[in-house]
Amino acid sequence: MSLLVRPSVDSDLSAIAAIYAHAVTYGTASFELEPPDEPEMARRRMALIESDYPYLVAEQDGAILGYAYAGAYRTRPAYRSTVEDSIYVAPDAMGHGVGRTLLTALIDECEKRDFRLMVAVIGDEESHGSIALHRSLGFEPAGVLKGIGYKHGRWLSTVLMQRPLGCGMAQPPTRPID
Repeated sequence: MSLLVRPSVDSDLSAIAAIYAHAVTYGTASFELEPPDEPEMARRRMALIESDYPYLVAEQDGAILGYAYAGAYRTRPAYRSTVEDSIYVAPDAMGHGVGRTLLTALIDECEKRDFRLMVAVIGDEESHGSIALHRSLGFEPAGVLKGIGYKHGRWLSTVLMQRPLGCGMAQPPTRPID
């Protein structure tokens, strides 16, 4: 069976929380130190969905292999057309194209909502896979924030990348100010 990317539903939360808990505990994609519980993950997901941001899962044979969502890059109104992407893949599904499939679908969903710029905030300069994935889908380097976080006994940098969406900056934003 092929990989299905679809909007997340409430019944996906257990798998989403487990994937994120692993990323928090063992990885550097998130700078959280303790994994949030399932009710907190549900609250975060609903806040994004209610604000018209896409929240997607990748499913294969009934199993959730990863999830991705877009959220506000910053909360000030002038940033309303810019989103930040987040992608998390189950450990046993890494390296099989799940992240690429999710990010491609997320870009498409954000363009449908007339967002104009996607920013990737990649935890750790050693996240070569994430950096390469973003670059392969049109993201360009925007900078590195050196030693901005401390996790797993070491200082971590954040790699910033960006990609225009839709018509990008060719026209003024159409998204209303909340």
